[in-house]
Amino acid sequence: MSALEPTLIRPGDNPDITKERRAATVPVNALAAFIHGGADIVKRRKEIYDAVEAEPALRNNLRLEFLPREQRHEEQARRAVAMTDHATDIIDGSDMFGEGIYYQSLIMGRDLHALSLHYSMVLPAIQNQSDEEQMEEWLELIITRSIVATYAQTELGHGTNLSKLETTATYDPETEEFILHSPTITATKWWPGALGKSSNYAIVMAQLYVKGKHYGPHPFFVQLRHRDTHLPLPGITIGDIGPKLGINGSDNGFLRFNQFRIPRKAMFARNARVEKDGTYVPPKHAKLGFGAMVFVRSIMIKDQATQLAAAVTIATRYAAIRRQGEIVPNGQEVQILDYQTQQYRIFPNIAKTLVFLFAAYEIKDLYLKVTSQLQEGNVSLLPQLHGLSSGLKSIVSWDTAQGIEQCRLACGGHGYSQASGFPDIYSYAVGGCTYEGENIVMLLQVARGLVKLVPGIRSGNPDLTEITAYLGAKPSSKSNFTCAANTSPTDLVAYFEHAAREQLFAAYDFWKANESRYPTSEEAWNKAGIELSKASRLHVKAYLVRNYFNYVSRNTDSKIQGVLLALGKLYALDQLSGAAGAFLRGGFFNDGQISTARHGIYLLLEELRPNAVAIVDSFDISDRELSSVLGRRDGNVYENLLKWAMQSPLNESDISTAYTKHLKPMMVEARSKL
Repeated sequence: MSALEPTLIRPGDNPDITKERRAATVPVNALAAFIHGGADIVKRRKEIYDAVEAEPALRNNLRLEFLPREQRHEEQARRAVAMTDHATDIIDGSDMFGEGIYYQSLIMGRDLHALSLHYSMVLPAIQNQSDEEQMEEWLELIITRSIVATYAQTELGHGTNLSKLETTATYDPETEEFILHSPTITATKWWPGALGKSSNYAIVMAQLYVKGKHYGPHPFFVQLRHRDTHLPLPGITIGDIGPKLGINGSDNGFLRFNQFRIPRKAMFARNARVEKDGTYVPPKHAKLGFGAMVFVRSIMIKDQATQLAAAVTIATRYAAIRRQGEIVPNGQEVQILDYQTQQYRIFPNIAKTLVFLFAAYEIKDLYLKVTSQLQEGNVSLLPQLHGLSSGLKSIVSWDTAQGIEQCRLACGGHGYSQASGFPDIYSYAVGGCTYEGENIVMLLQVARGLVKLVPGIRSGNPDLTEITAYLGAKPSSKSNFTCAANTSPTDLVAYFEHAAREQLFAAYDFWKANESRYPTSEEAWNKAGIELSKASRLHVKAYLVRNYFNYVSRNTDSKIQGVLLALGKLYALDQLSGAAGAFLRGGFFNDGQISTARHGIYLLLEELRPNAVAIVDSFDISDRELSSVLGRRDGNVYENLLKWAMQSPLNESDISTAYTKHLKPMMVEARSKL
């Protein structure tokens, strides 16, 4: 059942978690409505949940953590087919960002499956990059699931650096075909989800060659397997890459081409095309083909926030029922949520969850706006979207991974068990640090856009957007920070914008100074990479702070405004404290102010403590989604840990084959010699 009033407190619940809920002052329903975008959306989530629970085909009776990989892959395929079979009856198919992600999480858990990229990357790519004839031929195949397709871009030797992909597509005007080829081992496509055993088609990124001239990477829609037999077509070598840190229900695959011919119409032709005679018609804008990647990044940011929400929910609820040690000697063992060190591990990550979630909402709106403009040939906002999505992807995925690990550690030894949910949450989320662009590379891409602005700013002719407008502001010499209680959101935003601006200018100057120290501009850039990455981080964090406070200013319910502002201040002061050097630059902050900021964090932890459980309850994450014994709504952890352990296949028999085959003979032999 959805974790909202009045169903939060029920007979038989752990008394400590019930005490927390009764003592809370923040109304969970109101906070949940704001977090999710309205009471109607919270109600809709409940309807979707109930519909999923009522459908026998969507019940997840098998515990994935106890399954061998092949069986797990099979089970996830079953769930994916059932999920898409019933999707049109349960959700609004046009709302992938909202209802679609939620519906999928209820059924698939923290794993990918045969249709993950089919819908998240292939479908939008066909919608946005194919011409009318291609759209008519391909779109229905994808929507009806007549084929299963994936997105094959990353190679053994290259991932983020698309310009150096090695797979080639050479046009043969005599046959009007492209010849796909993998000229080296490192040209092997590697990592695409569902490529290994599930997909029979793929969008393949390959270097285009026409009449001996190279035109860079372009997408092609390629059949890989026979539609009836599912056997690889001649010239195709394909398979599964093996077990991974996580998402092992997905058959991430490898793919090699050996002079494999495809028709000319297989090249996506909305933005660029090759005519029959080999004439190349370039796109109007170089980055028009980046739409699918940006779409995935926009979804990723919400997905990462959702994973962090699960982690803080588990850690907070468990800390409310776990009693360990004494604060006052000879007293009752205390809830570990009362330790300030425990609060410091968990509460800033609660704040990050909302900061990231609200940023995800904004980037989604920007993506939809840009997509609409692209249909009309307007590319003015595309660089802004690309830079922002790249920076957010990097910061959010890194901070989410670190936050999940802190929550796991906050649960002590039980956090190490699969029963906690943390191993699956972490292994699923941490992949976001590298897929769809490695994080440091993403930061450097953001930096390349930022440094181009500096000369114009300094000359008085800035070319700034809404997101970068702050860079043109007149710098302040000193902050006015006195204490957390008296600091307004406007002041906090100004502090971050100042730090980001000064770091950018310093990184720019360092880079330019390097140009006189090193023989090439590329080496100068490389030697400034750390400072440039710091500039990108602060730029993104300034955006996150500004966006959060702008977003919560729309709230009209005074009963939740105090909690929202406290969480925003906690995020800002925690980030400020963690990057103190950037704020101390030029004496903008002094040591005393940094110390006061840290003390402000401690006061905010104390302020948020009474509502901690209520806040995570407002995330509205059901036990089905959490898949965590430690984070159960009812708080009845210990008895259910034992029940979970009894499901282990090792407990099906009192005597294991390991004992019979190896341990028993060893002991019998040893005893015979006594």
